[in-house]
Amino acid sequence: MIHSRSEPPAAGAPTLRTGFTTGACAAAAARAAARALLTGAPVAAIAIVLPNGREARFEISRCELEVQRARCGVVKDAGDDPDVTHGAEIVAEVSLSRRPGVVLRGGEGVATVTRPGLGLEPGQPAINPVPRRNITDMVGLELEAAGRSGATVTISVPDGERLAALTLNPRLGLVGGLSILGTTGIVRPFSTAAWQASVTQAIDVALAAGQPHLVLTTGGRTERFAMALLPDLPEQAFVQAGDDMGLALRHATRRGAVRATVVAMVGKLAKMAAGATQTHVSRSRVDAAVLAHLAAAAGAGSELVAGIAQANTARHALELADAARLDGFAPALCRRAAEALARETGAPLRLRTVLVDFEGTERAAFPRSREAP
Repeated sequence: MIHSRSEPPAAGAPTLRTGFTTGACAAAAARAAARALLTGAPVAAIAIVLPNGREARFEISRCELEVQRARCGVVKDAGDDPDVTHGAEIVAEVSLSRRPGVVLRGGEGVATVTRPGLGLEPGQPAINPVPRRNITDMVGLELEAAGRSGATVTISVPDGERLAALTLNPRLGLVGGLSILGTTGIVRPFSTAAWQASVTQAIDVALAAGQPHLVLTTGGRTERFAMALLPDLPEQAFVQAGDDMGLALRHATRRGAVRATVVAMVGKLAKMAAGATQTHVSRSRVDAAVLAHLAAAAGAGSELVAGIAQANTARHALELADAARLDGFAPALCRRAAEALARETGAPLRLRTVLVDFEGTERAAFPRSREAP
């Protein structure tokens, strides 16, 4: 059994602790509240079956009993993952109903869906399908054991609206709080799964709103630069793909996007030019040989080519090209990156790459025209 407060790892095991998703915490709080209401006794801890089929035990942070309802909470332990919801209390209130089945509602601090493209209808609480099933299943077990058939469950996060401002929820049209998430129930430390899910969701929201032109950036800074360069596009057209540019382009293609602009600084763009569609430092590196080849093709002399081949960073290579007034280097880099991204992702959409400097100035683009196919 997994416990809600993991023990230190055994000798030789990884030092990072796993944690639990908001969905798992909500399911535990809901089952505890249902049990307290049906038995008339406070609950200090509860076990649930996670969506991945494993059993986990959770401590209950609060258990409040009234005549017709019970309210229980679980403080989320995200393990060693840098999650803004770590330490947030997930609360479930349960009341019985004569109508069979479990009705799920969103309370204080749980976001409301306002845009299509998230797999939930606008107007619904942002409780994703897997956590929704997990919550209703766990409450259903308590109802069955007590010979009852129906209940209403309201999930809330008392500090959810403040925490949501630290997430991408407002951009996605999730208003008023946090999403209740989790496909397995487990949070893996420093996992990219949550980030990748936010990238694909942002793409879905943009396309569902009828925005066929996506602007994919490598982070918040490049996004600000991209917004300044493309002020005619709505905010939802801009998606922070981070290091997952390949994933973003493949997902956009599957969802029917017809046009994408990739905006990046020289380091990330150099990695893309070398064929890397995942540009995290642990997964790829700048290939100076590729940069030297581009410099040679742009007309650089042998001394400059050799210098770029030995450059410390992609930024250093660009500085060397600038000092030598090799004007064709930056456009060649953009072209190589665009061709590599199209080849590696198989994306048939109209693709444009834009190189920006550290002040946000557009240095080069391929194709040069914003309207070119």
